[in-house]
Amino acid sequence: MNSVDRVVVVGAGALGLLSALQLAGSVTSVVLLEGRSSGNESSWAGGGIVSPLYPWRYSSAVTALAHWSQDFYPRLGEQLLAQTQIDPQVYVTGLYWLDLDDEADALVWAQREGRPLQRVDVAAVERAVPALAEGFGRAVQMADVANVRNPRLVKALRAALQQMPNVTLHEHCAVSGFIREGGRVAGVHTAQGDMYADQVVLTAGAWSGALMKTLGIELPVAPVKGQMILYKCAEDFLSAIVLAKGRYAIPRRDGHILIGSTLEHAGFDKTPTDEALASLKASAIELLPALADAEVVGHWAGLRPGSPEGIPFIGPVPGHEGLWLNCGHYRNGLVLAPASCQLLMDLMLGREPIVDPAPYAPAGRLGSTC
Repeated sequence: MNSVDRVVVVGAGALGLLSALQLAGSVTSVVLLEGRSSGNESSWAGGGIVSPLYPWRYSSAVTALAHWSQDFYPRLGEQLLAQTQIDPQVYVTGLYWLDLDDEADALVWAQREGRPLQRVDVAAVERAVPALAEGFGRAVQMADVANVRNPRLVKALRAALQQMPNVTLHEHCAVSGFIREGGRVAGVHTAQGDMYADQVVLTAGAWSGALMKTLGIELPVAPVKGQMILYKCAEDFLSAIVLAKGRYAIPRRDGHILIGSTLEHAGFDKTPTDEALASLKASAIELLPALADAEVVGHWAGLRPGSPEGIPFIGPVPGHEGLWLNCGHYRNGLVLAPASCQLLMDLMLGREPIVDPAPYAPAGRLGSTC
């Protein structure tokens, strides 16, 4: 096993927080740096479904991480609640897909992967979800899908880190570049001065590409804007996640209903728009007609870290010893976070990796800005 003393983690979203938490148990010290407030970007803005929206449409690389994380999430929620008294609310509701165009592909995938996705009668769905609109003709269900209350998850992760004496969190501490000593990355330049480390881990989400450019490296991770709206209903209004025509409704335990989401290529603009609000409201009512009489209590936008095929970059950066990536998870950051962070730790510490690391390796997937 490799010996690692001091690690700097750049970016305190879910990936950075969980990377720091896992590494802290095996290294001497971890310094976590965040240019804004912890967990307040994509990790806060997402829906928290603990599954890719259409898992059969992804490569086996995404599937491998998703399966590991889905099995791990209930335990993670219990551990964080016990440690911090903050409940991330890993809420198993199941997920219904309605009128899928590629339903046959979904069923073949489920059989191949051994996942409990199956065709169900629409009448049974209507009985289970009385608020659902009429007129849907087909449905498939995966009964074990959960959603996690992502703002609570990042709050719990931050609280857990604050209890660890070998972890230091610096918020509002922007990183502007990397300290290089020969061919090695030995730390980072920050607004609070230079910070040195044996290893540097980049978990800066949609902002990771800009930092890699300071090294002359083209990392194909770009912001993809997503807008969502939030309703407050009775606690028993919606019993399961429902998804149709690319839009979904997610129930929280307290009756909040999330409707999402848009996919927009608008750079780093996070401004919520009236057009998206109208579109999301229309989708909400099309799925759950009673929402026509409900008030929208929240509307926001976040920036996903888009990447080719949604396959994250996890592993060492060739030619830059000491620099590691854990970024580019696109729409599945919360889904893939536990497995991604475990794989990162396995690789850094020279342990047997939980999955084959080759599909996620930065080697061969990066370009040059020169």
